[in-house]
Amino acid sequence: MIPLLSSADLFLLPSAQESFGLAALEAMACEVPVVASNVGGLPEVIEHGVSGFLHPPEEIEAMAESGIKLLSDAAVHASVTRAAAAHASGGNSARRRSCPYERAHERVIA
Repeated sequence: MIPLLSSADLFLLPSAQESFGLAALEAMACEVPVVASNVGGLPEVIEHGVSGFLHPPEEIEAMAESGIKLLSDAAVHASVTRAAAAHASGGNSARRRSCPYERAHERVIA
């Protein structure tokens, strides 16, 4: 999955619902900028205009405009890609978030 995702220029996630946004975070970690719906946990993962773009799910044209902006402006693409990768590798990574859940599951199982 990583080689395929890493070869992308853009990750579009027009979800009507999202719990956490792990797919977006994975794309960001692979240095792929994300355009997504502003639903569920995605605003916790993506800072609009900085580490990606967020739009209401019904605003498909706005998502398309953000995608075109990323694909047609190399400076914007580079800036968003850097911010996204930095965010994904920082304290908000899926692995760091999952650790408390793993410990809770281990306590329940024990």
